[in-house]
Amino acid sequence: MDAIKKKMQAMKVEKDNACDRCDVCEEASKVAKVRAEKGEDEVAELMTKARQIETELDVTNERFVLVSLQLEEKEKSLLAAEAEMNALNRRVQKSGRRS
Repeated sequence: MDAIKKKMQAMKVEKDNACDRCDVCEEASKVAKVRAEKGEDEVAELMTKARQIETELDVTNERFVLVSLQLEEKEKSLLAAEAEMNALNRRVQKSGRRS
């Protein structure tokens, strides 16, 4: 009879230990799920920011192309104006020599 009582007590202790381990695992699972949700939220937020930055990059690249074209036109105008000014200076120098 004592052996049965000891065996039952041992089984109860074993059951209690198993329940404690189960509680610990369940709590760890809850904590892990919360961390996973936070990680997923952070990933979603970073993806949104990445999309915004990509959009801004596209807009900036378009503006860059536009401004580059405008700069090329201005440089062409400048070169034409400089060439015209040099031609006029040569004319002035020639007419000054003739006088």
